[in-house]
Amino acid sequence: MISAASLLDASVLGVLGLLIGSFLNVVIHRLPKMMEMRWAAECAELQGTAPLEEAGKTPFNLMVPRSRCPHCSHQIRWFENIPVASYLVLGGKCSHCRAPISPRYPLIELVNGAFFAWCGWTWGLDGTALAWCGFAAAILTLAWIDWDTTLLPDDITLPLLWAGLCAAATRITETPLPDALWGAVAGYLSLWLVYWGFKLATGKEGMGYGDFKLFAALGAWFGWQALIPIILMASLIGAVIGIGMKVFAQLREGGYLPFGPFLALAGLTSLLFGPQSILAVIGL
Repeated sequence: MISAASLLDASVLGVLGLLIGSFLNVVIHRLPKMMEMRWAAECAELQGTAPLEEAGKTPFNLMVPRSRCPHCSHQIRWFENIPVASYLVLGGKCSHCRAPISPRYPLIELVNGAFFAWCGWTWGLDGTALAWCGFAAAILTLAWIDWDTTLLPDDITLPLLWAGLCAAATRITETPLPDALWGAVAGYLSLWLVYWGFKLATGKEGMGYGDFKLFAALGAWFGWQALIPIILMASLIGAVIGIGMKVFAQLREGGYLPFGPFLALAGLTSLLFGPQSILAVIGL
């Protein structure tokens, strides 16, 4: 029987998830650009040449400038930025130049809203639900940034790691602190060893350091026992998608795929069904 309280909790967090999902679109688009700007400034400082600064240049961060159409620079008005609804009303096109808007924007809002609603349904409006909502939002953001740019920003992976340990320490999650601590350690070291083993054997880099940190964060949230199910699921998802993209000639230049999105998908699967259910699905 559906509880009215559970339905209300899911609805409240679902709406919150839609709103936050709209902000995640901004983070996914702007954070990599902010990182590139920061790297350019650091390189200029190391070379002893000050970065070029334009007088009155508008700051670029997650808050400013306001969102604009990439085709005609039309400033997005508040009623054109209502999650999902504005996309449907506008017919998926810019209100000014009628250029198409990528469906990924409402998709990210819907997926984030769905995870928030699921957390509200499962735990109600409490600290546990909010913690896992934050986890889902961070994982979703990391997955999309890595898919677009092959980057897993420390600005997200490291706070996610510490948040997992803090949630375990304060018993907001059910993961005991020792399991979370050793999950973080084992998650990082396991992929670090794979990375160096592959590099020593082939002279090539098979993954980035961001993957180590993301896997460590997943270990902190779910405990060391979840690492094997998560890595197996990530590898399986990656293999299926990679084979499909190769068959349809959709692989990017170099024939590689970032591993972070598949770790993220495995982490979200663990959130929904539990890490052990992954082993059951693949017959282990």
